[in-house]
Amino acid sequence: MKKFVLALLVSAAAAAPATAANLLQNGSFELGANGLQGWTLGGVIGAPPLSEQPVVIPYNSSAGYPGGAHGEPIPPSNAAGNPGFDAVGRQALYFVADGPGPQTLSQTVALGAPGTYRVGFDYYIPLNGFNNPGGATLTALLDATPFATFTAGAGPAQTWIHFSDDLFVPTAGNVTFQFSYAGSTTPAKDFVIDRAYLAAVPEPATWAMMIGGFGLLGAAARRRRNVQITYA
Repeated sequence: MKKFVLALLVSAAAAAPATAANLLQNGSFELGANGLQGWTLGGVIGAPPLSEQPVVIPYNSSAGYPGGAHGEPIPPSNAAGNPGFDAVGRQALYFVADGPGPQTLSQTVALGAPGTYRVGFDYYIPLNGFNNPGGATLTALLDATPFATFTAGAGPAQTWIHFSDDLFVPTAGNVTFQFSYAGSTTPAKDFVIDRAYLAAVPEPATWAMMIGGFGLLGAAARRRRNVQITYA
């Protein structure tokens, strides 16, 4: 089974975050000459013909790898539920590597404080990848402990879907956000990812303060609407 891993590793302390935002750089894979600015490729590169690695491809391309998804055009992400930290853009990340692995694509970001964080992304399974016999999963880990698993073969093909999960981080510090895979049965299923994010989830008390603030604003607006002006 080919496995993609999303690893989150916590270390030293940092300052508290002010507002929720995408803590990942280039979550839509639009920046840099190869679309991978802020990300680091690593791991094992297989020998030909199994030498394919994760690559950024343009939307609606009918080109073969590495210029496209082996001739199958991928439409722009339209998955419902993505908070939209990053715009869809012109391209997305294509996981296709069927070599011996593991290969990795990682990014390290600084967490502001302990608390609950949400990791998410949109994914699309090309039909040519969905029909491959090998399995494919993507797992998120915190200190080597899985907390969320996405299985490529379980979702429908040729449909953009949003995946997200929350994790509680007890210690502030640096987080390694890492996609990787290890292949055994090939060819394995492959998929496309876009609009990846890692963001702090407001605590209940913060939500209560925000909702209370919205209520006060609404009451003030109603009072303004009810004011009667009398001209002498």
